[in-house]
Amino acid sequence: MERFGRLPRAAAWRHEESKDGFEVVFFAQGEHGTRIAGETTAVEAGEPFWVGYELELGPDWVTRRARVRGRSARGAHETVVESDGAGAWRVDGAPAPHLDGLHDLDLEASAMTNAFPVRRVRLEPGVRTDAPAAYVRALDLRVERLDQTYERLGERRFEYDCRRFDVTCELAYDEAGLVTRYPGIARRVR
Repeated sequence: MERFGRLPRAAAWRHEESKDGFEVVFFAQGEHGTRIAGETTAVEAGEPFWVGYELELGPDWVTRRARVRGRSARGAHETVVESDGAGAWRVDGAPAPHLDGLHDLDLEASAMTNAFPVRRVRLEPGVRTDAPAAYVRALDLRVERLDQTYERLGERRFEYDCRRFDVTCELAYDEAGLVTRYPGIARRVR
């Protein structure tokens, strides 16, 4: 079972093919969990956007809180997504039953959030798991349920499958459990 090492202080990804842009992330890891602050600026389908986020994860890598801000041609938006760690969620203070049972948050604007289920579940090679997530859209910060699966292929290689977006690809990770290559989406540059 893979045990990933400590996170670096910072990481960065260049978005590719599906959008053009950059994501920069800063990590603070402690005994009570991990705090992550990041920003993405990008252009997708001719539409520029900016998304900034502050995330809090428990020591078990379960998402506890996310404050996400963004701006696009659709306007400025902000949302707060919170979890009790046992699968109950709130969006902007209101119960969000469509997210019940989830443990992960996935930001459409982020390659980094693909680290959460891989670090949380710790799969053996050849094992596949469902990893549905609370999915925050980039342009308007709408929060939806996103069904996806991960299968561990090798030491730091996982197959990612998301039927909603017709995506199946192999993700490569580093020793810290961060995505280094997400084909068609992003590659890590630091």
